[in-house]
Amino acid sequence: MSNIEVEQVFSFDAPAPAASQKVHVAPLHNPMGADHATMQLSLEAAGQAAYHWAIADDQITWSNNASEILLCRNDAICTGKRFASFMDAENLTSRYDTVMRTQTVDTGKGVAFSIEYLFRCEGRDNDKSIWVEDHGRWFAGADGRPAHVYGTLRPINDRHRRDQHLNFLGNCDPLTGMMNRGRLTEALGEAITVAGREHSNCAFAIAAVNNLSVVNEAYGFEVADEVIVALGRRLREVMRAGDGIARYSGGKFGIILNNCDETELKIALDRFLASVRDSVIETQHGPVWAMLSIGALCLPAQAHDANTATARAEEALNEARKMPSDGYVIFKPSETRTNERKLNARCATEIVKCLKADLFKLAFQPIVSAVTGEVVLHEALLRMSDDQSNELIAAQHLMPVSERLGLIRLIDRSVTQMIVNTLQKYPDARLAMNISATTATDPRWYNQILEIITANSVVADRLVVEITETVALSDIVATRQFVERLREVGCSVAIDDFGAGYTSFKNLRDLQVDILKLDGSFCSDLKNNPENEFIVRSLIDLSKKFNLKIVAEWIETEDDAELLRSWGVDYLQGHLLGEASIVPPWTREVETTFSLEPEAEITMLELDQPIEPVLAFEAEIYEQEVLESDAISDDLEILTAAEPAMAAESEYVQNPASSQAHTDLDFSGIDESISSLKSMMDSLRFEPVSAEDEAERNAA
Repeated sequence: MSNIEVEQVFSFDAPAPAASQKVHVAPLHNPMGADHATMQLSLEAAGQAAYHWAIADDQITWSNNASEILLCRNDAICTGKRFASFMDAENLTSRYDTVMRTQTVDTGKGVAFSIEYLFRCEGRDNDKSIWVEDHGRWFAGADGRPAHVYGTLRPINDRHRRDQHLNFLGNCDPLTGMMNRGRLTEALGEAITVAGREHSNCAFAIAAVNNLSVVNEAYGFEVADEVIVALGRRLREVMRAGDGIARYSGGKFGIILNNCDETELKIALDRFLASVRDSVIETQHGPVWAMLSIGALCLPAQAHDANTATARAEEALNEARKMPSDGYVIFKPSETRTNERKLNARCATEIVKCLKADLFKLAFQPIVSAVTGEVVLHEALLRMSDDQSNELIAAQHLMPVSERLGLIRLIDRSVTQMIVNTLQKYPDARLAMNISATTATDPRWYNQILEIITANSVVADRLVVEITETVALSDIVATRQFVERLREVGCSVAIDDFGAGYTSFKNLRDLQVDILKLDGSFCSDLKNNPENEFIVRSLIDLSKKFNLKIVAEWIETEDDAELLRSWGVDYLQGHLLGEASIVPPWTREVETTFSLEPEAEITMLELDQPIEPVLAFEAEIYEQEVLESDAISDDLEILTAAEPAMAAESEYVQNPASSQAHTDLDFSGIDESISSLKSMMDSLRFEPVSAEDEAERNAA
């Protein structure tokens, strides 16, 4: 067997020795002509130590700077066994394991490897250590087993520290040191997989601090962080060994309970609640009291993946938070809830389809003068056209879902455009429209409504914008700003459902509205309801103090209408006075000139813009509350006849945008003329003609 001298000790790109050849390591020098000193300087400059490990005799030959790199004498690590004695016992890998226990076969070019480990510079029993990167290539001998290893070592303490920090940030929460949400999801998925494979049970819970926002407000965010850390510590103290906990988000903790059935889950949840409930939390600013709400579920029975499990635990948590105190809810499947979510999803689809296909229509319900009985304006009510049955249905039941999905803004804008177009087309039309709570209190969106009206300001004085009282009270500052802007462009403003929110005198004064619409629930069956009578008369007196016009809704009987007239109500609305109809009640039309300002131009549907994800599929059960003013007859019978318009009334109601016009409006001086006019019209009405009279008339 011939000898071959391998001169490129530290160059791993050179041809490897054949398996049948004996390898002899020559003194350090460079085959390109550089001397030993130059090579040594290169290693020192790179901060690396080179070695050759001959596995047959277990000898390791080191470069001269190895002692400086590894902080120990070269003769202390001159064999593989001695070197191994300096390896930390907690290392996950070693050079010996990497080389000797590999399944990779050397095809003649050697097998490359790169590993990291902790090197104890003074032996395993001492604390002095460095992290090193061991990078090299091994070559096989005649038997195919590793025979020679060539490599370099370099210290990587700084890099390892950075890597560890990044790994910590990627898997742990910096505040509590627990798993973060990403690592929790991975661990939960693993737990579900194991439980399914072993036919066992596990559970998952999300625990949330109920009063964290109060703590933030009262003590500051630093104290709230102390509370979160303390609660996490308490939960860990009462958890079983082998269970996992993570900071799920904010003041929420995610808890994985392995080998846990429903009975054991209930016991654990009671233990978690008690650990927090039984004593206050001591902070730097004093004691703080906290409570938990917990949503949980059993796995894999109620979910087969981590994402579904967390979603259902969140759902159970929402139910738990409705409890008056702390408590927990364990998720149970519900057919009713599933059907509701399907309905919500279908409603959302219908809303988008109606917006895209222009299937929303307006129905017009008259609002009449309580004095003359003549139509003063119409309320525009939204109807949805069913493209399959061609029937119109009230869109009232879609509003709660659309508000939760954020689609109500698009509906408000679409309705505003439809109403402005109607006012442009019919110069005799005067309309009232409702604005949702979401739009009325959001300047980013009500500005779009104002831009549409401003671009068509010629119709603004024939438009009344209705804002629900409870909406006005929810954000009085934003509502006042919206009202001021509406009045600036020429619109009148009405408070709808007045009385439901118990508006204070101060709020009523600050809002500067023109009309109050009494809540319809107070205006029904007044003759037999003294409580409603007292409320209505009090609200009317309040409104008169502010010189505001009063509209009473839900009027179904003449008795109610007569009482309301006698108490001083200005206008009436309800079934008794007229149904809502999609047929425009105005006969005079002009060519529409609907437009938008160029700088405010917007598409009818900006459905590609982000929509608030309001957890549409966690929607509450909504009761369908169809107001009398929103009702439409089942057969959609169209009213084809309207009472003659009275010139006297129209003369007094010309400009709803002017509060002064409302204030000066006084019907007491025209009662006599109105009565005379009615008598004259009655005398012009024909008496019914009998069949015999008709026959005689035809014969003549």
